[in-house]
Parts: sequence; structure tokens; C-alpha cells
Amino acid sequence: MIFFNPAGAPEIACDTCGCRWFDRMRGSCYECGAPVSEESQAEYRQALVTFALRHKQEPKET
Repeated sequence: MIFFNPAGAPEIACDTCGCRWFDRMRGSCYECGAPVSEESQAEYRQALVTFALRHKQEPKET
């Protein structure tokens, strides 16, 4: 599950329990132990790329 924090950056949450805490070494949710699917990881990586491109194009206030 992908959601966006108040700053607009994407974050990934567990599809099973909604937790946002993951063990990156094991690739699973800390709360329920569910594995993060390859599809969810790919969706998250794409959301990060999209965010980075959008953020890069926005003019910075001085």
C-alpha cells in the first residue's frame, strides 16, 4: 500500500496490517511479519521516482 505523507513524499505500508515499519533486511513487516511483495516494492520505487522528478521541477522559494 502506498500513501503520501503531508510533505507529499510516498511511503509504503503493509498490505496486511497497514503498519509502516519494515525490516529492510528481511523484507517483511515488523508488526505482522508479512513479506513485502515485489509488486509493492516496484510500485513504491516508481512513486519515489515520480516524486523526485516532480520535486526537482518545482521552483524553489528564496
